[in-house]
Amino acid sequence: MDKFMIEGGRKLFGKVEVQSAKNAVLPLLAASVLTDEQVKIRGVPAISDVENMLKILSELGCKIKRTKDCAIIDGKNAVSHEIPARLTKELRSSVFMLGSVLSRFQKAKISYPGGCDIGLRPIDLHLSGLKRLGVQIVEENGYIICVAENLTGADILLDFPSVGATENIILAAVKAKGVTVIRNAAKEPEIVDLQNFLNAMGAKVAGAGSSTIVIEGVKKLHGVEYTPIGDRIEAGTFLIAAAVCGGEIEVEGISSENIAALLHKLRENGCKIHIKNDKIYLGSDGNLKSVDLVETTPFPGFPTDLQAQYSTLCCTASGTTLVVENLFETRFKFAAELKRMGADISVRDRTAVIRGVKKLHGACVTAGDLRGGAALVIAALGAEGESSVYDLSYVDRGYADFEYKLRKIGANIKRIHI
Repeated sequence: MDKFMIEGGRKLFGKVEVQSAKNAVLPLLAASVLTDEQVKIRGVPAISDVENMLKILSELGCKIKRTKDCAIIDGKNAVSHEIPARLTKELRSSVFMLGSVLSRFQKAKISYPGGCDIGLRPIDLHLSGLKRLGVQIVEENGYIICVAENLTGADILLDFPSVGATENIILAAVKAKGVTVIRNAAKEPEIVDLQNFLNAMGAKVAGAGSSTIVIEGVKKLHGVEYTPIGDRIEAGTFLIAAAVCGGEIEVEGISSENIAALLHKLRENGCKIHIKNDKIYLGSDGNLKSVDLVETTPFPGFPTDLQAQYSTLCCTASGTTLVVENLFETRFKFAAELKRMGADISVRDRTAVIRGVKKLHGACVTAGDLRGGAALVIAALGAEGESSVYDLSYVDRGYADFEYKLRKIGANIKRIHI
């Protein structure tokens, strides 16, 4: 297990280049099995979630070549339709493999996916959507066994605009007979990126980014070279860190439209923000004003993946903030750790009341999930004194070279192997 040692109280200055989006890259990797030709994805971040997805593809029979920032997948010899249980337990996004493996092999077997413990995150919407496409599903002994001899287009209405279910249905439908329509689809930018990737492979997908997506099935997909979009959650994490610590940073490689909800809140907090092309500049004196309410909702609303980091900002903003988490029921586990640093947080069910204090103080804290771990790092950067942040395996799931990028803009942070 690794830990970060962080000496807080330093302002942050400089430039951060955003990695390709974790939540875009993982579905693209899953989609690569849809063709028996070579797929090259550029800018793939060196994070554990990506490495686990590549291991899954390798187990299916794909040949993988990994360079520093590229992944080359050759699926010509892929033969297996079984997704290994030991890997699905490590990676929630392994569930994306269902749609693409079904499309390639007409059958799939997967155990229930793992990932961060931030709530139940049932996959009922995934399975009900696949059933509408003609998939026969049996659940037994912790496995989901799917058979689809004739995937056929259908009209599918999602009860909730689930990102994962929307992407899984798209992956299953791209080579199905006829037309599939997904209504009440999720609108996240990563879904638009998946559409663009698939269309570059010869698919016919339209409407991503809106509530209605139409997929016209094709017989075959071909290889592609592709660069995914920038990671809006990583960008938001660094912007929040600079807001808390004070200073001036420029985040490069991200569309401001993809984090407009966060930028709106940061302006209300008193930060100066300027946008030019794919660059976002933020200036902060560290003396932040609170906002009354932050409520997570599907895109384009405030993202649940930035809730923990933003809650940390609220801990030292003057005034009181009500934070409502509408998507995951156990996403406030980090609050107990922030209390060890002097934060004034009261949590009940999916709501937190945060009363700003002047400063947090250093403490030993432990990450309990990916975004909660990033929140604790931000808290330590802004706190007085030295902090230790334990269990970096969670943070490493989503942030590549996290401590290096933070040191580059002035943070006093080092990783220690224990």
